[in-house]
Amino acid sequence: MAESSKVLVTGLGAVCAAGKDPEAIWKSVGNGQSAISPIQQWDASGWPTSMAGEVTGMDARALVEDRKLHKMIRRTDLLGLYAAGRAIEDAGFPGYRETLDAEASVTFGDRTGVFVGSGGGAYQNQYEFFPLLTAAAGDLRTFGRELASTVNPMWLLRTLPNNVLCYIGIRYGLKGTNACVTNHSVSGALAVMEAVEAVRWGEADRAVAVGHDAPVEPETVLYYHRLGLLAPDAVRPFDATRRGTLLGEGAAALVLETAAAAAARGAMPLGEFLGGGCTSDAEGLLAIREDGNSLSRAITLALDEAGIAAADVGMIVAHGNATRQSDASEAAAIRRVFGATPPPLTAFKWAFGHLLAASGVLETVLALVALRHGVVPGLATLRTLDPALAPLPVSPAPQRPRSDIGLILSRGFGGINVALLVRALPTSGN
Repeated sequence: MAESSKVLVTGLGAVCAAGKDPEAIWKSVGNGQSAISPIQQWDASGWPTSMAGEVTGMDARALVEDRKLHKMIRRTDLLGLYAAGRAIEDAGFPGYRETLDAEASVTFGDRTGVFVGSGGGAYQNQYEFFPLLTAAAGDLRTFGRELASTVNPMWLLRTLPNNVLCYIGIRYGLKGTNACVTNHSVSGALAVMEAVEAVRWGEADRAVAVGHDAPVEPETVLYYHRLGLLAPDAVRPFDATRRGTLLGEGAAALVLETAAAAAARGAMPLGEFLGGGCTSDAEGLLAIREDGNSLSRAITLALDEAGIAAADVGMIVAHGNATRQSDASEAAAIRRVFGATPPPLTAFKWAFGHLLAASGVLETVLALVALRHGVVPGLATLRTLDPALAPLPVSPAPQRPRSDIGLILSRGFGGINVALLVRALPTSGN
């Protein structure tokens, strides 16, 4: 890829049940520790599914210092703003801008974009209405009369799906091109792709890409259970006994820059974005093609955009949500592209749950960390590989990547599939 079209990763941020920064999460995953535990936000002890990956001991002030802002944003927004802030700090934006004169600082802000993938279907947004609905006993006149004095007037502002996008820009003075993507579990992955394209096509010199979600709430857990998607105890990707996924919450962020912009700041690149692809099964909201055709096409599109062959990929981070149909079609897609000898494969949802809109970004962050460590972490919950999925290069033990290139797969309702390709760069730069 030509130097002028390179998009480099210069900052990382993440928070989930396994930790509050990429290295802490990596350490937990590498040690085979699962952060999935009994739900604490409400009494779920009698529920058929009572486990999730929650961010415990969450101090809102520690995540976002501005206490006034806490009244206008939700739990998911706190997580998104925290991860974005850590990535921006990791990239060194604030310190660099302090070295610029006023005009150059304004230009820096104008040429910095923000792209966010958020969960758009939080039932918890409506919970504030429940006490009044109960008290009104079906009388809409009573409900209407008491509404203004019962429901927080900030309700509308708190429920906006683009809060993280707005407040990142406000806090850091980032005024460039931007977008908020709400496309279920692929929202974050698509935000990364949109950010990359904005940088490649000159709309911005750099961009922050964020994914955030907090789906651990009563109605979401209940409905996922009724759809038959949730496991009773643990997430076991590709295992013969897998029974479904478990929800998690968190956020992750990447800072992406042109090679020229990174060099001008003296930034140390952590990785390079190589290519992406997005396709649809077009079968239904929950239906997935058994042959993995759509996912394999997304992988091929990413390889073509990157200008590399399948054999160049060093490791695969699977979607690995441990539902029987998804894992089977994912294994089929991998075989369609890589044949009988795919590179070492891993997945991360077993460690902290399925973060929905945040999953693709967090798994991209962890892929870069894994490649920089030269380790493909094992699937700690894997006991027996499903014989129907073999051969598949997964293991409960760590493996070595074949190269410094990682493929990250993300899937969502409606049969949407996203494949991202990244290259890790050594600590000394490229």
